Amino acid sequence: MPSLKQMTPRWVKTTARQLVWHYRQATWRSRPLPDFIIIGAQKSGTSSLYAYLGQHPELVPSYRKEVHFFDGGLDPTIDNFERGPEWYRSHFPSRSKVRAHAKTFEASPLYIFNPLASRRLFDLIPEVKIIAVLRNPTERAISHYFHSMRNGDEQLPLNEALKEEEQRLESVMANADYKNRTFIGQSYKSRGMYKQQLERYLNHFSWQQILVLSSEEFFSEPDDTLRRVFDFVGVDAGFKVRHLTPRNVTPNRSKVDQGVYEYLDSYFLPHNKALYELVGKSYGW
Repeated sequence: MPSLKQMTPRWVKTTARQLVWHYRQATWRSRPLPDFIIIGAQKSGTSSLYAYLGQHPELVPSYRKEVHFFDGGLDPTIDNFERGPEWYRSHFPSRSKVRAHAKTFEASPLYIFNPLASRRLFDLIPEVKIIAVLRNPTERAISHYFHSMRNGDEQLPLNEALKEEEQRLESVMANADYKNRTFIGQSYKSRGMYKQQLERYLNHFSWQQILVLSSEEFFSEPDDTLRRVFDFVGVDAGFKVRHLTPRNVTPNRSKVDQGVYEYLDSYFLPHNKALYELVGKSYGW
């Protein structure tokens, strides 16, 4: 037992959090698996969507937004997936706290990009519904770069980092090392290959289980987009979300050369066209 001097506010908070987590793990059997999951993409508005959906009285979010179960997590030394379904279910409210007809959900943006996640998800929750939020891949790649810079995962200038990506990822992809920091932090262009990522999910799930949203439409027409989501997951589509302030939005800290936009737009052009054919809709990227 620590002394009174050792019982700092930080110690009390940490201890309380640990006790709550132990309780959740001990009661995992009473906690349902999610009804739907936001699978990504990163830097496309998943934090905002998660926050908006949490305001609906029939939707109950996970205790933290990004559970990172099916992708194994962001720590290269720990594989969350190996912790098992019991660990995963511990992140959701108990059935006694979930109202009749309510839905539970989580949002882990790495799920859409990790090649292992779709099959793992299907094996555990084959009936789950899936929401993908896709952003203009050029803008997404640039935002991702500055995010990696802030996190200390990138030292190269933007143009060099984009041109070096394939070489950086070559051995990582060959070895299926999907928890490698390079795979997670320096996959700027690769994460914009939305067609192949969605196809991995379509290998296991039907289109009736998948909703694809445009990030641009989501932020320009949030009410209409949320109505689509509510209808898709099976809750009252007439509910009005009051607090629509975008979440986790960080502006780029440096001016981006026009040549970078031209390079990325050209690079993604055929991939965007292939995506439009798959989903039956053009996003104007």
